Amino acid sequence: MQKLHLILTSLVLIPTLISTTMAEPENPEKSVCGSLKEPFVFWMWSSVAGKPSTEAANRVPNAEPVAHRTKDGRLLRGYKLSSTHPEGAVFGSVLVAQGNAMLADQLLSTLADFSQAGIEAYIFDYRGYGNSEGKRRLKAIVSDYIEIFDSIDSSTQGRRFLYGISFGGIVLLNVIGSGISFDRAVIDSAPSRVSNRGCPEEYDPVVNFPKDGSRFLMVAGELDKVVPLKDSQELIDLAKTRGSRVETRSDFAHPFMDFNIRVHRARIELIRSFLAATDTQEVR
Repeated sequence: MQKLHLILTSLVLIPTLISTTMAEPENPEKSVCGSLKEPFVFWMWSSVAGKPSTEAANRVPNAEPVAHRTKDGRLLRGYKLSSTHPEGAVFGSVLVAQGNAMLADQLLSTLADFSQAGIEAYIFDYRGYGNSEGKRRLKAIVSDYIEIFDSIDSSTQGRRFLYGISFGGIVLLNVIGSGISFDRAVIDSAPSRVSNRGCPEEYDPVVNFPKDGSRFLMVAGELDKVVPLKDSQELIDLAKTRGSRVETRSDFAHPFMDFNIRVHRARIELIRSFLAATDTQEVR
């Protein structure tokens, strides 16, 4: 009887063990904001972003193509802008996450301002955008940027910076919420929440904002029609209470949509100077 009991017990356990062993790995491209809504919205955004320019990098001498192979085998393509500091110095690197209707090559000329300050910039087309492979999904994009940050962190010297623009601010605050170590971050015109758009609360920027906000510059514009100030106010207020520098400008619109080049340059200089400042310099 005891032998029969052992056999029956084994037969019960075997299916469980097989099921556990043969379980498929979690799919990073699974929709988390609605199985129909999320693919459709990302398709619209990527359509607005357009097609990559083969000539863009040629106009920026210090830009070179780079690529990252994700854990699920997707190839993400982008650019690295090497330091052009007059003394050849490299003070750190910044990982840039752009808006959801932008491609990497569209920001290269602006990011050259960072490289002149000795900050090497990295920017990639999001998964499924431009020259990058894969399906456009929030969960996957966040996972991609955690991987990319870790890769840059392990292969570069100096300080580690983050610059998130609109949707890119959502992405990078989720990266920060994963527990990475960084020196400074700029979040420009990101909404406070995405759960009000059907996404899980765990992806909300206000949920992922750290208790110590002293390494942050938060930027917003009163003229922003894409992410109106009311949509980012909760995040801005939280950042203030946690020690962040907050710049809400009356002449700022949405990033890269400012009404004249003077305002755009003032915005970029604000961000560049915050990242380039040393720990002993006043950054508030």
